[in-house]
Amino acid sequence: MARGKVTAAEVLRGLSGENDGTGGWRLPRRRPSTPPVIRVVDRVVTDVLDLRAVEVPYVLEFERCQFEAAPDLRQANLAGISFTDCDLPGLQARNLSSSNDVSLLACRVSDLIDLTDAEIAGSVLLRDSRFSVPGGLCVHGDRLTVAGALLAFGIHTEGEVRLAGARIGGNVNLGSAVLENADGFTLNGNGMQVGGNLLGAFTSHGVVFLANARISSTLSLSRAMLSRGDAFEDTTDPHADPSATLILDRVDVSGDLELDRGFTSHGTVRAVNARVGGTMSLADAVLDAVSPPAVGTDPTGSGRALHVDGAEIGGDIVGRGVRIKGQLRMVDTHVRGSITIERAVVDNPAADALLTNRSQIGSNFVVRESEISGGLELRGITVGANLDLRGSRLIKPGKYRHQPREKPSLDIGGATIGRDLICARGDKEFVAHGGVRCRRATIGRMANFNGAVLGYKLDSHALNAMGMQVQELMLNVVSPPKGLVTLRQARCTSLDDNENFWNATGFIDLDDFRYDSLAYPIDLRDDAQVQQRLRWLRHAMRRSYRPRPYDQFAEMLTAAGNEEHASTVLIEKQRLRYRAVAEGMRFFGPLVLLWSFLQRSMVGYGYRPARALGWLIAAWMLGSMWFQFKGPLVPINEQDHLPWNAWLYTIDLVVPIVDFGNKNRWQTPGASQWIASGLIVTGWILATTVAAGLTRMLKR
Repeated sequence: MARGKVTAAEVLRGLSGENDGTGGWRLPRRRPSTPPVIRVVDRVVTDVLDLRAVEVPYVLEFERCQFEAAPDLRQANLAGISFTDCDLPGLQARNLSSSNDVSLLACRVSDLIDLTDAEIAGSVLLRDSRFSVPGGLCVHGDRLTVAGALLAFGIHTEGEVRLAGARIGGNVNLGSAVLENADGFTLNGNGMQVGGNLLGAFTSHGVVFLANARISSTLSLSRAMLSRGDAFEDTTDPHADPSATLILDRVDVSGDLELDRGFTSHGTVRAVNARVGGTMSLADAVLDAVSPPAVGTDPTGSGRALHVDGAEIGGDIVGRGVRIKGQLRMVDTHVRGSITIERAVVDNPAADALLTNRSQIGSNFVVRESEISGGLELRGITVGANLDLRGSRLIKPGKYRHQPREKPSLDIGGATIGRDLICARGDKEFVAHGGVRCRRATIGRMANFNGAVLGYKLDSHALNAMGMQVQELMLNVVSPPKGLVTLRQARCTSLDDNENFWNATGFIDLDDFRYDSLAYPIDLRDDAQVQQRLRWLRHAMRRSYRPRPYDQFAEMLTAAGNEEHASTVLIEKQRLRYRAVAEGMRFFGPLVLLWSFLQRSMVGYGYRPARALGWLIAAWMLGSMWFQFKGPLVPINEQDHLPWNAWLYTIDLVVPIVDFGNKNRWQTPGASQWIASGLIVTGWILATTVAAGLTRMLKR
């Protein structure tokens, strides 16, 4: 339909109630309490509609109008203004005051909409409008004050929508919007304040910048699609995110932060030092960190997909079904609830997939049934309840920045876990190709590795638990760990293990590893299990001599009242000790082994005093038979008339200290002299061993 032309002067005359007979804009009758409306329909306004610093007590409505020049509403005081299906070359409305709504509905705007410092007592409605200022500002609303809502669903912008410092009393709704400014900000809400919700299921090609914003309720970007151009910021700051699509640094959200239900970001989502009063939801989101070429070799791998260092989350972080390409970084983050990442896929090979050093989690930290390429570095974290990685698969671990070796797949060094560490089988096996590192970790109840597959390289650590403290240690792994195992200085109350663990392909360091009991105690008659565990120890330490593991095993058995088996363990320790000594002596090694054999067979290195008593009786009997055969001996003093008794004479030789009156009364010529001397020496050795055993028995 052809539009009639009208000059701005004619519109202004209409504001005073004049009518030139063209059927334009006579004031309709309204109730006294309602401001009258001036409607201009299907017109071409040929020059500037200049209402600068004018007070207009009317609501102005322009419908299907075309403006050849941008209306000037600077410092104006209006009852309200509305543009519907209009063509505008911009709008100058700096310091505008409006008692009602300001609307641009389904309009086409080719230049700047300037609402800087405007005060709107109603709402700002921008529904289905198109703003096109490529590479520049298309909407400028710094310090804009709106008592109601800012409703911009369905808008299409080419350029920057700038609302820095704006104060919106109600909701901000950008549902179904399309925001394009590939090399800059599509939405700049730095420091803006929103009294209600900020809702944005929009599409953005550029950077959404909401740093320092304050949202009094929910910030929901569910189903939003974010991307940006290829012009990345050139920076040497290792903490910068040059490919960010959403920046929420220092944002304060009183309710929930929803980045879920199909939320997609092809770039970094950054919320450093943010504060969220409720839950941060990432369920079913897709976070794809696009690394610029300048940082392609950065240790972050593909780049940071989510960067929330120093954030405070009052509720939970929920990431069920999330798909992440890049790093999930949450260093020094404080989560009062739980972190739940279930059935997720995190792809950041040869780098840290999840980096949460020194973070504090009030309840559970769950990464369950997930596929993760890259490492999980959780050093120094505090978890109030469980750290649960049941059924997850951790492959392609990261590398240290200044060292050629690989990082562990899971690193919780120095962590404090209130209840359980669960690296166990779920619906499938728990797999950690780079192994698990829990040095100096403190775990309140249980460390569960049942059904785990640890390590994949022989020259790396499959499990490093040096100094770990836990009540129950469960090591029923599904296959022998591939690599080294360190339990040095670890402490546990109960140990539950299996043969697969002790068959680790690498050396198992057990020095000062202490356990108070076994989950399944060894029966007093079960000699086979003791021998089996001794075989496990020998295999674990590659037949090298380490006394402390045997001492610990014996102490545990002694504390359980199983002293016979404890003696068996200590005898084995001494056997290995003498073998190690013999291996270090080139010429006297065979003599050391012979001496070891004699001690072991005769007295059990002093731990089998009953065996010494048997040898003592055998020496008495053999000696008695010899002297019975050689006797009677000739008395030393011919005046003595002591009757000869070979048995009493021999026992007098064998038993030291005690004198039965025979030892010094008879001459022992020839071989008998050597036999007598040997019996005396043997008696001293064996009797001393028997006495030591009796002393221990009496002490008990």
